[in-house]
Amino acid sequence: MPYQNDTEMKKMVLPWLFVMLALAAMAQVKITGTVKDNRNRPLIGASLTLKGSYDGATTDSTGKFSFKTTEKGDFIIEVRSINYKTIEQRITIASEPITLNFSLKEEINELSAVTVTAGSFEAGDKKRAATVLSSLDIVTTGGANGDISAAVKTLPGAQQVGEQEGLFVRGGAGYETKQFIDGTLVNNPYGTSVPDLASRGRFSPFLFKGIVFSTGGYSALYGEALSSALILESIDLPDRSQASASISSVFLGAGYQQLAKNKKSSWGVNYGYTNLAIYFGVVKQKPDYFQMPEFHNGDANFRFKTKRGGMIKYYTTFSYGRLGLRRPNIDSADLKNAFGYTNTNWYNNVSWKENLGKGWKFNLGLSYSTNKDDVNQQIQNQNNQYTATGKVYIDSTNFVLNSKQDLSQIKVVLEKRLKGISTVRFGGEYWYAYNKSKYNVYNSLLIDHFKALFGETDIYITNGLAAKIGGRFEHSSLINKTNIAPRLSLAYKTGKDAQMSLAYGEFYQKPENTQLIATTNFGYTRATHYIANYQKINQFYTFRVEAFYKKYHDLVKTYPAYNNDGTGYAQGIELFWRDKKTVKNLDYWISYSYLDTKRDYLNYPKQMIPNFAANHTASLVTKRFVTEWKTGFNFTYSYATGRPYYYLVQNGNKYDVKDEGKTKSFNSLGFSMNYLPNLGKPKAKTFIVLVASVTNVLNQSQVYGYNYNYNGNIKQAITPAASQFFFLGCFLSWGVDRSQDAINNNL
Repeated sequence: MPYQNDTEMKKMVLPWLFVMLALAAMAQVKITGTVKDNRNRPLIGASLTLKGSYDGATTDSTGKFSFKTTEKGDFIIEVRSINYKTIEQRITIASEPITLNFSLKEEINELSAVTVTAGSFEAGDKKRAATVLSSLDIVTTGGANGDISAAVKTLPGAQQVGEQEGLFVRGGAGYETKQFIDGTLVNNPYGTSVPDLASRGRFSPFLFKGIVFSTGGYSALYGEALSSALILESIDLPDRSQASASISSVFLGAGYQQLAKNKKSSWGVNYGYTNLAIYFGVVKQKPDYFQMPEFHNGDANFRFKTKRGGMIKYYTTFSYGRLGLRRPNIDSADLKNAFGYTNTNWYNNVSWKENLGKGWKFNLGLSYSTNKDDVNQQIQNQNNQYTATGKVYIDSTNFVLNSKQDLSQIKVVLEKRLKGISTVRFGGEYWYAYNKSKYNVYNSLLIDHFKALFGETDIYITNGLAAKIGGRFEHSSLINKTNIAPRLSLAYKTGKDAQMSLAYGEFYQKPENTQLIATTNFGYTRATHYIANYQKINQFYTFRVEAFYKKYHDLVKTYPAYNNDGTGYAQGIELFWRDKKTVKNLDYWISYSYLDTKRDYLNYPKQMIPNFAANHTASLVTKRFVTEWKTGFNFTYSYATGRPYYYLVQNGNKYDVKDEGKTKSFNSLGFSMNYLPNLGKPKAKTFIVLVASVTNVLNQSQVYGYNYNYNGNIKQAITPAASQFFFLGCFLSWGVDRSQDAINNNL
């Protein structure tokens, strides 16, 4: 019979609906439980899915979950959580509630895993936010003038030494820091030494995509550096073809880079000419230059990808330079010291990286370099003519030095990916070093066959705990000595973007050639490093604090006899803070180092603070790019407390300290400005960058130490050749616009 109205229909349907719902509720099964990690910590936001159905849940803040299902029979429940391995479990659903507890293991991956960082600053690692300095950072560091070492001196651990080239790190001399390009040692990374003047590095920062500044605790793949290693990795293929030109107050340059149409190979050439005659005519120098500094530099590169996805790179550079200068002789007001040199340097590097399959990788490095110096120093009179005084302490400073240093290297590294991202690397290297010199009438020849075997493994226990264990075995035929150098590092993740690291290592280095010329009856010098650090790094901030202790063993003593009886130590704490976010459009970093160090080496009568070490150093680097003005402004302020100086006088079988003191504190403000006139003009065919920079903006006096006359009664301050250096330059390129890089890397 038809229903009379809607009310009657509802009275008939609603009871049946309630009955059906009640039956459905009675048919549901409740599934509850917890999801934790393998350390019994609750996992928040883990997802659970009953495969083949729409049922599931997400864990709460305590790792608990709960859901109901009407499904019956055998099913698979899947549990997922980011950075953890997915697991599945088969369950049978009947009528009773089910309780399940899951424990997920971490999925170890490169993006979330901890990295061992004790003792090193890394730059250029795109897959992490741990970049400290990029190539653009280096060229936009105020006062650095595009010199890699000058920019690295703004990082903790490095000393502000201005009278000689090199990186002086944590109580180590400049020669105790070595540079490596694509795995092989660079024998002459700086220009020829000039008394009391530091030489620039030979390489442009734009050659490199990765920079690791190790202040200690570096990888077992590298050796022969007692205190520090600067490890540089060259770029692969360029973005696109381009031509470039540059003109400045001190040099002219041009270059061309060609990228193949299939983007699998490239070649390039560059040439630069430097002449300081015009600049020195405007900015007067303290030395009297009778030969203006003049340098020719040329380089070429060829790169291509292999069929298996590997990369072969060849880089060569040739340079020729000369200069001559006079200074007053400290022992006589009527005499001058005239110093001059001519230098030729040729450097070659081949690297080959290849994927061999099944987790194997192959790295081959080959390099050859030759460096020739012709150096002359003579005593001259007021007419700039050679003169003999008959006084040994004056005439003995005349010398002629002709030297040649050749270094050939081959290095092979095999790498095998183990379980997860754990890796083992091992290999060997061979160096052939040929050093021939003639000092006045004395000839010397040093030939060394240096061999090394090495191995290390990266062990990732979890994403938050990793270890690097390695060691080196080395033998030098020149001193006929071997060494075994163990290395160990640990890293533990303490929170989001934060971790702690510990490192221990033994590091060996042969004595310098100037010492080996006297005798080869030496052993290796040795330093034991202990390092602990904490760092927190993300896209916008870098905070790092590191403490270290370094014990020196077997340092070279030159008096009363040549031996390895020297000792020493270095200890301290360092801080680094970089901030790209707090102040809009401002990137800045602050570094601070405290150093306590002493050593007894060379002719020191006891353990003393070396004359290159300051107790406190600090730097503030700021970078601000104003898009509306198309201009970047960069300031660097560096400070260091005074360094010690000594006058040592021979007394029997030892030296006594006749005079000593500390220099005034070092203060320097550097500035650079970069203007991009065609920024925002996408159709511009020429990309232009105008650069201006000045060192020591406030014109503060700098004293690096003191020179003494023959009896120590007169001392003269060692100061820069000029209190300031000014630079103006125009850089042009055709084919690739770097303006966006300039903005992005400075915001």
